[in-house]
Amino acid sequence: MKLLFLFGPNLNLLGSREPAWYGTRNFEWICETIQREGKKRGVDVTIFQSNHEGAIIDRLHSAREEVDGIVFNPGAFTHYSLAIRDALQAVNIKTIEIHMSNIYQREEFRHRSVIAPVCFGQISGLGWFGYLLAMDAFLLEKDNR
Repeated sequence: MKLLFLFGPNLNLLGSREPAWYGTRNFEWICETIQREGKKRGVDVTIFQSNHEGAIIDRLHSAREEVDGIVFNPGAFTHYSLAIRDALQAVNIKTIEIHMSNIYQREEFRHRSVIAPVCFGQISGLGWFGYLLAMDAFLLEKDNR
């Protein structure tokens, strides 16, 4: 199985950015952990982070022939990027939307995701290990087809 872990804006600042919401693990540590756990599970992991909407859309387009699934933390794009939503719908790759913080415990504007309706599922509020849970969800889904 090949999975793309896609990280949106400001997630490169994890570890120092609002640790009360996102924890103290830095982005590099999270990526290394995802890679290590992917190897243990026999999953080929690709990681991509960008602060730019167009770069994320371009990466989604290129993923069409490369991956079996996407684990996507769209960051603030969750709430307003119809362009990313349309790209996800167009590439038609199973996607799980991830949020390290519980977006439903935060500001009202964070309670709505324009991305979720085109995703296989959503994990919110479980911190960095939500990424591993998403990986396991893809593996379980594959085994139960």
